Amino acid sequence: MAVHHALEVLDGRCDDDGHPRRTGTAWTCAAHIITAVIGSGVLSLAWSVAQLGWVVGPACMFCFALVTYVSAALLADCYRRGDPGNGPRNRSYMDAVRVYLGKKHTWACGSLQYVSMYGCGVAYTITTATSIRAILKANCYHEHGHGAHCEYGGSYYMLIFGGAQLLLSFIPEFHDMAWLSIVAAVMSFSYSFIGIGLGLATTIANGTIKGSITGVRMRTPMQKVWRVSQAVGDIAFSYPYSLILLEIQDTLKSPPAENKTMKRASIGSILVTTFFYLCCGCFGYAAFGSDSPGNLLTGFGFYEPYWLIDFANACIILHLLGGYQVYSQPIFQFADRFFAERFPDSGFVNDFHTVRVACLPACRVNLLRVCFRALYVASTTAVAVAFPYFNEVLALLGALNFWPLAIYFPVEMYFVQRNVPRWSTRWVVLQTFSVVCLLVSTFALVGSIEGLITQKLG
Repeated sequence: MAVHHALEVLDGRCDDDGHPRRTGTAWTCAAHIITAVIGSGVLSLAWSVAQLGWVVGPACMFCFALVTYVSAALLADCYRRGDPGNGPRNRSYMDAVRVYLGKKHTWACGSLQYVSMYGCGVAYTITTATSIRAILKANCYHEHGHGAHCEYGGSYYMLIFGGAQLLLSFIPEFHDMAWLSIVAAVMSFSYSFIGIGLGLATTIANGTIKGSITGVRMRTPMQKVWRVSQAVGDIAFSYPYSLILLEIQDTLKSPPAENKTMKRASIGSILVTTFFYLCCGCFGYAAFGSDSPGNLLTGFGFYEPYWLIDFANACIILHLLGGYQVYSQPIFQFADRFFAERFPDSGFVNDFHTVRVACLPACRVNLLRVCFRALYVASTTAVAVAFPYFNEVLALLGALNFWPLAIYFPVEMYFVQRNVPRWSTRWVVLQTFSVVCLLVSTFALVGSIEGLITQKLG
């Protein structure tokens, strides 16, 4: 067995860890990142800028972009243990935490990571149903006028999205879904451009730039504080991708060293996403001012051209089909490994069965995968049906995910990986960075919980 493995490594069929040779490049890496980052969060940014105003809103986006790059750079260096070019690999975020920080941190990290990924699946299910309803509403308003009563329920469309994800969830793993990420990335660019164009066109048609320095006025200072905190949470949700960074990095070929490729892809992706975020958020706010909708393309600030609204929302739906999988595949792979290690002799867990359907190529089916992935998709759909609140759900997920996964664990792992001495300049700077981000995350979390409770009770 050892000789056979060595021969596979030598003839190029396997990498140095015995897994199939990785073929990812900076371009495929950027496609995965853009698919994960430019998602449903971009649609809430006009509303977020409206709560923060013309100065704080754009500044907040720049700050989160910088924080996200620092986090990604720190985490990219933790992919290899020891030598960044030749050390043993950490194939997932949890693997890295286990190696650098120990079991207790691993349990905490795993719980937060998988809750965040699961939450993204819920958010994407909500957003997709909202986009389907927006298509129906756009056609209805076009046919019957803007004052028509065009209301559609969302639960049915969430079930349709869940059915589609049930099929896509049988893609074996990340290495097999580069095509889906590329399609999803193209879709995200498409609807982002449409949102930018409609916002700019509406601003020009208005003949004025709406909005103010301080943003939307509220009846009481406390209400303003809650709104600001939700807006910060929405922006926090829109940026970080730390929880899937190492899974994406594990698809990259080497040489060059994977951390170099990941940093190059990260800075390019963050620059692109920040450009789109600023354009969508600022043009949307300029067009609608304090009336900026919670979802730029489904809140019906725009009515015409209705066919363009339809196309933009169709792009959102196609993008989220892929985005859901980007966040779900790490959970699926963890479940496969966990049960295989716990039950090595179980046929239900480990056996694959060949299934043949007329006119289609034969496929290999594992019963554990069928059951676990079906239950996973069903549960995300059920939670989305129970809590269909777009902005509040995004803010809650952003606040939960931002500090522990995007800041704390990457900083602590970097200290161990690079042997950073306590109280050195680098240690003090990064610890200060972590504490400031903790305060921001706590502020956003409190506001998002208040907003979710208010919506549910209301």
